[in-house]
Amino acid sequence: MKTSLHPWLLLALAIVAEVVGTTALKASDGFTRALPSLVVAAGYGLSFYCLSLVLRHIPVGVAYAVWSGLGIVLITLAAWWLYDQRIDAVGLFGMALIIAGVLVLNLWSRAGGGH
Repeated sequence: MKTSLHPWLLLALAIVAEVVGTTALKASDGFTRALPSLVVAAGYGLSFYCLSLVLRHIPVGVAYAVWSGLGIVLITLAAWWLYDQRIDAVGLFGMALIIAGVLVLNLWSRAGGGH
């Protein structure tokens, strides 16, 4: 299937879908609650589908680094907002390092297309 969406927009959609799916995973209570369980399946399905399309245009290492790195940060923020999960200064520093790593990979590494 051909798509006219830009690969980076598809990657953003893949990340958001994965974050929605993972957030619903906690609410599914071990897949014992139907609606959150369906959200998990739909979120992960959409995420992997979009990621598969992204990989036609963006190298797998770069796409996965962005997908997983930003996903970690967004999941942590979602858990803080929805589930009152706390994060300390060391955790915030770690997330900043993840973001920095994704930026370095994409802006300056030859692997990410930057020079």
